[in-house]
Amino acid sequence: MATQWLRRAWLAAAGASVLLLAACGGGGGDVDSNLAPSRVIVFGDAMADIGQNASGRRYTVNDSSVNNWTIVVANAFGYPLRRARSGGTSYAVGNARVATMPGAGDDAAATSVVRQVDAFEAADNFGGNDLVLVNAGHSDIIVAARAAMEGTQTRQQALDAVGAAGTALGKQVRRIVDAGAGFVAVVGPYNLGRSPWAKQTNEEDLLEALSTAFTTKLKVEIADLNTTDSVHFLDFANQVNLFEGNPGNHGFGNVDSAVCRTRDAGEGIGTGTNQVNSSLCTSGTVLDVNYDGYLFADRIYLTPRSHRALGEFAVEQLRNRW
Repeated sequence: MATQWLRRAWLAAAGASVLLLAACGGGGGDVDSNLAPSRVIVFGDAMADIGQNASGRRYTVNDSSVNNWTIVVANAFGYPLRRARSGGTSYAVGNARVATMPGAGDDAAATSVVRQVDAFEAADNFGGNDLVLVNAGHSDIIVAARAAMEGTQTRQQALDAVGAAGTALGKQVRRIVDAGAGFVAVVGPYNLGRSPWAKQTNEEDLLEALSTAFTTKLKVEIADLNTTDSVHFLDFANQVNLFEGNPGNHGFGNVDSAVCRTRDAGEGIGTGTNQVNSSLCTSGTVLDVNYDGYLFADRIYLTPRSHRALGEFAVEQLRNRW
């Protein structure tokens, strides 16, 4: 019994597909890269957060490894990425929404992406040799999905809300390009319909539709920026789909469960109280010491190995493009 809100989401995605393929397709071929950024700047949510909170914890297994994809990228270009609160250029923070505060889980400390860019521009300027990584959308989807699941808004209202957030992220990308950034890599949410949260709540269709709605609006908003050769969309959603859909081909043994067991009495990552929050997780608080075989650290966020795989994919894509 198909619902209209899901059909509309997929029709919107299909209607934009030709445009998006032209605007956001990856590079290819054996091309020597000329990309040698002088610095890497990061804006986003928990997927890009390298420890912005006071504890310095990341949303993964905190095992002192290279456990966030943005660090993989920065390392590949010889840049020592540090969080903004320590004087660095990574402004991403867990639970951050694109344009709205508070963040997911009513997190008042989760500075929105808009305000992250504000903070950077108040202290610095974008340059033509800057590589800017923008990765957000997960928190907006979490908030909208929770409201739809709990009946405080309709599912169509949830779709509209995340679509507006996708457009808003695209406008921030445009703002960064207009301000002079030379290279901007954009990452939307992965398909949260594949997440443990979706499987635990039997809401795969809702979370997939919301992820699609966000990404479609984001891509439409930045489509023309491709002609400037300043923007490249990194399709992490497809990569996570591959990991989850064919785990054995990618070295994963468990793609359904969270490997961390650190529950948060509060709202944590925004999916509910008393749920696993990977920012509290270490290698000593996992269900399996072989946590590299897991795709997910908690209901939403990924393990260190998953991050490294996405980071390596990003580096390859960026070098092919630029």
